[in-house]
This record gives sequence, C-alpha cells and structure tokens, in this order.
Amino acid sequence: MAALPSSISTPPASPLYQRLASHYRQAIQAGVLAPGERMPSVRKLTLLHQVSLSTALEVCHRLEDEGLLAAKPRSGYFVQQPRRATLVPLREPEIRAALDETPDPHDPLDKTRYGGIHHKVSDYVAQCERSSLVTNLAGAYGAPTAYPAQALKNAATRVLRKRPDLLVSAVNSQGDVNLRTVLARRALDAGMRLTQDEVVVTYGCTEALNIALRAVTAPGDTVAVESPTYYGLLQIIESLGLRALEIPTSPATGLSIEALELAFRTHPAIKAVVAIPNLHNPLGCVMPDTHKARLVALCEGAGIPLIEDDTYGALADGDTQLQAAKAWDHSGNVIYCASLRKTLAPGLRLGWVAGGRWHARIQMLKYAQSRYNEALAQMTAAEYMQTSAYDRHILRLRQLLKTQREQIAEAIATYFPAGTRLNLPQGSMMLWVELPDQRPVQPVFSAALKLGIRVAPGTLFSNSSRYDHFMRICCGDPYSKAVDGALRQLAGLLAGPINQLRSP
Repeated sequence: MAALPSSISTPPASPLYQRLASHYRQAIQAGVLAPGERMPSVRKLTLLHQVSLSTALEVCHRLEDEGLLAAKPRSGYFVQQPRRATLVPLREPEIRAALDETPDPHDPLDKTRYGGIHHKVSDYVAQCERSSLVTNLAGAYGAPTAYPAQALKNAATRVLRKRPDLLVSAVNSQGDVNLRTVLARRALDAGMRLTQDEVVVTYGCTEALNIALRAVTAPGDTVAVESPTYYGLLQIIESLGLRALEIPTSPATGLSIEALELAFRTHPAIKAVVAIPNLHNPLGCVMPDTHKARLVALCEGAGIPLIEDDTYGALADGDTQLQAAKAWDHSGNVIYCASLRKTLAPGLRLGWVAGGRWHARIQMLKYAQSRYNEALAQMTAAEYMQTSAYDRHILRLRQLLKTQREQIAEAIATYFPAGTRLNLPQGSMMLWVELPDQRPVQPVFSAALKLGIRVAPGTLFSNSSRYDHFMRICCGDPYSKAVDGALRQLAGLLAGPINQLRSP
C-alpha cells in the first residue's frame, strides 16, 4: 500500500458497491472468473453479500462500464475480455542509453538535436491551420458538454448581481481572496497545507510554469525535464534562454529517480527540475507516492528547486484525489503549479502557483509580467467551487473521461496493426501510442490532416528524435461515429507499406 504523507489521515472506507466491484474485478483479472463465464446473478449477489438489490446492480453496472462484463437479455451478465488487453505495453526506457542519447545542453555544436522546439510547434500549428478539421484527436481538453456551462453562467450572474460595478472596477490584489481560499482548502485533498496568502492566481498553468522558472533560473541555466514531456514546457524553456536536459521517464511510474540522481552528479549546472508526477502529459502515468517522496527529498538534498505541474491530478479515476509531490515538501523547495482549464472551464484560463520559499519573488514576477487576472472569471470560479456541485462535477468528469478513454483504447486495439503499444492510464484524457515497426509519425500526421484528422505527433514532446514513432491521442470528446471513423482511417494509414509513409 502506498505511503501517505504524515500530514494526511487515511481516507474513509470506500462505498460498499466499490469494494464489491473491486473484489470481482480482481477475480476477473486473476482468471478466477474466465471470459465467457457467467457472473453470479444479481439475486445471488444480494444473498451472498447481504446487500440491497440496488447495490448489486451498481456492482454489475460498474464492471460493465469497465468492459469486464456484458449483459445478455434474460441471461444475466457474462465476463468478457477487453480486446485492449491484446495491446503490448509500452517499453521501459534504458536509463544510461537514454541519457547518452540526450542532447548535451552545454554543447554549442549540438543545435541540430538541442532546441528548435518553437520551429516544430510553429510548423505543427501551421499545418493544422491549413487543413480542414473534421475530427480533433490532438487537443487535451474535454468537450464543452463535459463542463458545467449553465452552472458557471448562473454563478457569473450571481457575482454580477452582487457586484454590478465589477467590470468597470480596477483589480488590485494578487488574486480574488475567495478563489485563493477555495484553492487552498481544496489543496488539502492533494495532501498540501497552504494558506490563501500562499496562492498566486495566474493565466493557466502555462503562466505559472513560466513564472516559476523565471523565479529560480537565469538565461543559460540547465533545467531537468522528463522525456517525453509537454511541448509547451519545452517552449517556455527555450523562450527563457534555458537549456533542457531530458531525463528518462517510465510509462508506468514516471520520472526515473535513479536517472535524475545520475544527472545531478554528471551535470552540476542543473538549476531546476520540472516534473508532472500525476497523470503525466503525454504518458498518462502516475508516480507512486514512495517515488514522489524520494523525488522531493533528492531535490531538497541537492538544493535544486522542484517545479511540480499538477494540471491533471484531479482527473484520476475513483473517488479520491491523487497526492501531490508537494505533500512531502517540508522546506518550501517545491513550487506547485496547477490549472482549472482542464477540470472546470477551458475558457476561464485560470491557473495558480504556490511558490514555497520563492513566493515573494513569484508574486513580484506575476505583477511585472501580466498584472492580476481579471476579476469576473476568478469570482465565478470561486462561487461555483465552494459548493458541493463542483465535487459532483469532478466525479462525473472522471467517469466520463474514463469511459471515453477505454472506448478509444478498445478501438485502437481492434483497428491498429499488430505491434502497436499502449498503456491505459488511470485517469485524464490522453493516450500515448507507439506505432508498430518504428513507423515514422510525421507522414502519418500529414496524411491524416488531409483527411481532416488531427493528432499530436510524438516529435513535439522532445528535443530529440526519440519519439518520432509515437503519437498522442486525446479522449476528451464523446465516442462517436466520427471518432470511430477517424481511428479506422488512422489504422488504414498505418497498415500500408512502411515505405509509403516515409517522408520524401
């Protein structure tokens, strides 16, 4: 069982239907209940476990949603084996080899391998803008229907009713006090103890990361990042005149602590580490709590600040929040960055940062860089987030994304050629897919654009060429005929002779 930080008490027992669902899920995964075998009837479940009919039905419905059971009219539920189980899991990186392949951030002659992320992203955006979009599998947002639009509209109306002069009044604080209070209170669920005065509101997590890096580095410094990592972070690093040192990252457990420790010994110029421990973008992995504790301790011992990006942490499957790495921070060495754009409302562009011992400098940099966020968005978010409706929304969003993620994974397992590799994340809205036979992604990306299909090529997520046969696929939209058709077409592109897909 994963260790909890000392400041957090063990959560209460999960609901009975969840415990029973977990019991039968494990039985199915262990082969005790084999594919094709009948699940105990609802009536038998009620008698066997002394539960109500509704509880027994909820157990079956939960397992059915997960693709482990299938209902047959007048016959009951039967165990089925999801086709996605035939997918080969992603490979683990070889630490020493991966570090040797990483461009040397101090070598001025290594420009062909280091840097140039702006060029990659600009070319990607330009190609997308020139094409006619039919199906977008490249983004990292939920569909508009996934968010509480009407409730947010009502919250904004209440705010304006209370403050009719709001839009014509100056903003003169580091962020709305009610929003900062709500964020600090909800941070407790992720294991953090913050006060409202430790929270600085930003324009999304991108600005939070930008300010955090500016607070602890100077142009020319080296920043250790995961490999692969979110291309927006690589853009920030390049735009600030910093150098990225890519650290091997496991698709199962996240950033390699051993590789980072080796990098600290061999690259003394590292001035900061940026990591995404929870539901990594693009890998989707979650770092075990024991690894988070080790990561925090390693950075603290080396005197190197750790910048944590927790954009997706609230979107993990289940009813409880993932613990942030900052939950193990006892010295203020972790700068925590987060966003409401993926969880609450993409259009509000709200993020926040808790700067630890760099709080004062971060507050100053925020003021110098963009001043304070406009008030209506902050007050609207606070009005909604302080109610239980927000908790219900998050639970609904988690289940929605889980269903969509599993549907797309199932389609990939069904349609894509043999040799495709994929791990199914336990949360969030993206899948990191390794193409079969080392097939180059760029020709696939270009051919898909001509069909109106947009994916995110793996080349965006590194300064190296290590991921030129990967793609990130978003699961934010409901599974539809259009999504199914797009995945079939992608599979068709991959099924052709490899020579037809190579760049000219």
